[in-house]
Amino acid sequence: MRELDGSVVDLTPGENLKAQFYGWAQDDESFYVATNERDQRFFDLYEYDRESYEREMILQNDEGFNIGSIGPHGRYIALNKINTNADSDMYLYDRESGGVSHLTPHEGDANFFPAYFSVDGETLYFTTDEGSEFTYLVGHDIASGERTVVEQADWDVAFAYRSQHGRYRVVGINADARNVIHLYDTTSGERVDLPELPEADISVVYFPRDESRMAFYASSSRMPSDLFVQALPDGEPRQLTQSLSPEIEAEHLVEGEVVRFESFDGVIVPGILYKPHQVSTEDPAPALVMVHGGPGGQSRIGYSALTQYLVNHGYVVYAINNRGSSGYGKTFYHLDDMRHGQDDLDDCVASKQMLADTGYVDPERIGIIGGSYGGYMVLAALTFRPEEFAIGIDIFGISNWHRTVQNIPPWWESFRAYLEKEMGPFDDEEFFRAKSPLFHAENIVRPLMVLQGANDPRVLKQESDDIVEAARA
Repeated sequence: MRELDGSVVDLTPGENLKAQFYGWAQDDESFYVATNERDQRFFDLYEYDRESYEREMILQNDEGFNIGSIGPHGRYIALNKINTNADSDMYLYDRESGGVSHLTPHEGDANFFPAYFSVDGETLYFTTDEGSEFTYLVGHDIASGERTVVEQADWDVAFAYRSQHGRYRVVGINADARNVIHLYDTTSGERVDLPELPEADISVVYFPRDESRMAFYASSSRMPSDLFVQALPDGEPRQLTQSLSPEIEAEHLVEGEVVRFESFDGVIVPGILYKPHQVSTEDPAPALVMVHGGPGGQSRIGYSALTQYLVNHGYVVYAINNRGSSGYGKTFYHLDDMRHGQDDLDDCVASKQMLADTGYVDPERIGIIGGSYGGYMVLAALTFRPEEFAIGIDIFGISNWHRTVQNIPPWWESFRAYLEKEMGPFDDEEFFRAKSPLFHAENIVRPLMVLQGANDPRVLKQESDDIVEAARA
């Protein structure tokens, strides 16, 4: 906590613990913090007094719950529990009774994620994909158990929350790799018009306590995230920050365009294409297939300094959302389960034809680049499809899967079942060895660049050191 005089108080002193802030109580007299100091595998929830910083453990978490949302009066805490990468459940902890109730008994695979409570604490809002390809927003009456679908779209409802006193509800929809924000006045039920900012993606909306205005962040391919403020209900937006370096002219940057192609087996794969201004069919350019992290991540419309740098230097960039990416329905998301470095890699290979078909990409100069899981895909490309890409740029990628899954942080314990369904059984060394580029480095015949942070807690430095040594050998 930073005090008004500039001094800082450590609220969670100690070594080898991870702490997370969970917001203020409705009356602002206390706030919530979760830490894994008692058991590194699980996060307990504490309530801190605003003045004294004295704390009380209000949830001892021995069951591997993920803390979802805390009710406005602190009585109820909504919890989530991961079963697999396709299935999760939601629970409600009642501080008055000390009991935990299971809110979502169901058959088959379905996910349930708490979003927020109503101001009176009587309704819990959550997202689910039960019976649907995409997640949607539901209101659950705690007393009666009755449920009402609040918002449903042909894309995932990615998040939802309310202003402090509940006048406004914000719903974020992940519409084809771009945020679409729906803002509602809950007193009238009407949509509030958001400002029209060309090509902009509004990510987060904030409200002051009196709910008289809103602040929001907006970005685009050519504009880093900037802060705006606007009076409600119908004021004009005012830009407060200018994040783009004054040395860069926005018109020199390029807008990303969503482009789809048919992959090797007929699956339609989306991605975001960035075309340099100077490129033409008379002088075809080199290109890079850029693979996101995850494996279940998503390349999205928005500002990327690295992407714009590459494009500005003449490279076409295709930020692929290969099968297994989130945002395109649960069927597409699960197409790569336990098949990493196989079908998802073949999507990357298949994207080369789409790039060549543009006429402005040199088919002999298509490389692959990615970080974290995307870095693994680079290494997989150069070892399992060694002749396909002209070059590979691996940014802290995984080279030895068995070592990686054996060294996941203790606090990922609640996600273990999720990861095993996604990646494969952690104790099956032969399975992971077969898909680990480190043990197939003799296949590398194309130039490889490897970048690694020495203190990376997720992808160990040894992952990069080993593949560099093996490639050099």
